Amino acid sequence: MLFNSFEFIFIFLPLTIVIFYFCTNKKLYLPAILSLVLMSLVFYSYWNYRYAILIVISISLNYLTGHLLCRTGRKEILIAGVSFNLLLLAYYKYCNFFIDNINKMFQTNISSLNIVLPLAISFFTFTQIAYIVDIYKNRNIKYNLISYSLFVLFFPHLIAGPIVYHKEIIPQFKDKKTFKVNYLNISTGILLFFIGLFKKVIIADYFSPHVALVFDLAEHPTFIEAWAGALSYTMQIYFDFSGYTDMASGLAYMFNIKMPYNFNSPYKSNNVIDFWRTWHMTLSRFLKDYLYIPLGGNRLGKLRKYINLMITMLLGGLWHGAGWTFVIWGGLHGIYLCVNHEIRSKKIKINWFIARTVTFTAVVVAWIFFRAKDIKTAFNILKGCVGLNGIDFHPEYATKIEIFFIILAVIAVNLLPNSIYLANNIRPNTKWLVFMILIALISLTMINNPSEFLYFQF
Repeated sequence: MLFNSFEFIFIFLPLTIVIFYFCTNKKLYLPAILSLVLMSLVFYSYWNYRYAILIVISISLNYLTGHLLCRTGRKEILIAGVSFNLLLLAYYKYCNFFIDNINKMFQTNISSLNIVLPLAISFFTFTQIAYIVDIYKNRNIKYNLISYSLFVLFFPHLIAGPIVYHKEIIPQFKDKKTFKVNYLNISTGILLFFIGLFKKVIIADYFSPHVALVFDLAEHPTFIEAWAGALSYTMQIYFDFSGYTDMASGLAYMFNIKMPYNFNSPYKSNNVIDFWRTWHMTLSRFLKDYLYIPLGGNRLGKLRKYINLMITMLLGGLWHGAGWTFVIWGGLHGIYLCVNHEIRSKKIKINWFIARTVTFTAVVVAWIFFRAKDIKTAFNILKGCVGLNGIDFHPEYATKIEIFFIILAVIAVNLLPNSIYLANNIRPNTKWLVFMILIALISLTMINNPSEFLYFQF
């Protein structure tokens, strides 16, 4: 079930809201929370009931691990719990990647396994690893199974984040304010939801065929075609993923739950350090807290700091997908960060416009590897970007790529306010009502065959 589908918007969501607030109105707080757990399971199992079985097993074993850690504090239990999560992720996401590489390296013919990647496995794995590590560090953390289950399953963030921490979500499930109808929160949630829907169906989905034209169909894109494709994907992934995050945050607001921000105008960044402070912020936070700092962070000297950055970003790339293109994407960002930190350490001043342009260009180049189906395709597009395949359009593409809208989108992400600003400045007045109705109607009329969000594959 997709956020951008009619069955979600007009059936699942209203039904879930009615059940939740019916229970809270009767002061049935535990049934209200339980209703969200059950509806979230329905939401998750809509694609495949086997997914629900897997996530229930994962939740049960991680909750048991946390319980045992509270009682004993034994490091062996922590290692077993983290290993379980990583092995589960490795089996479903990386097993065939490993087999393919073994076959290529040793000229073997091992058959790939018939494995279907469960939705959201990367997200709920990281969420639960953070939980058991925190329990190990602080044995006073105790939650009941229902609250913990909702923390993992809560349908707004379940499929593609944000990656939430237990300490920022579970206490809200126990706060009495959560169970009271808050019309400002509901109106804020509806506005954010439709802003996200607009980003997805009007902007991101518009760029999708332009991206496919270059990345999937053009073998030797020209200079203009390569940059049009790369910039189209840069816009598509931003509006698709930030649109999903806006919708997720809006849905949570409707239940008086506030989730951490995940985007804060990343393409306005003047350096890659700031880019990662504003792009997929909860992933950056997780990688910093549970990988970079445990590796030593910046405490062991400059060289070790840069090695830790490279390891963190390479694994961050691999987290996104089982492919060398994702590893290269992560490696590029690791290099960018190391260079960025070195420039900062030298206190070199760079004009803001030049800094932003260079940063944006570097991000676009990395996105080419992220989107390309293989390394060869990525390098063909890079050759086009430097003019080695000619300059102008191929005749068959000349009428299919809208340069004007690409430029318009680039200007928009640099000048328009972001969703954080809008959420913090909403006022229950006629102007906001008209704005909300307008974007809702435009978005709803454009829903024909709902497409999946890009981050569903991760």
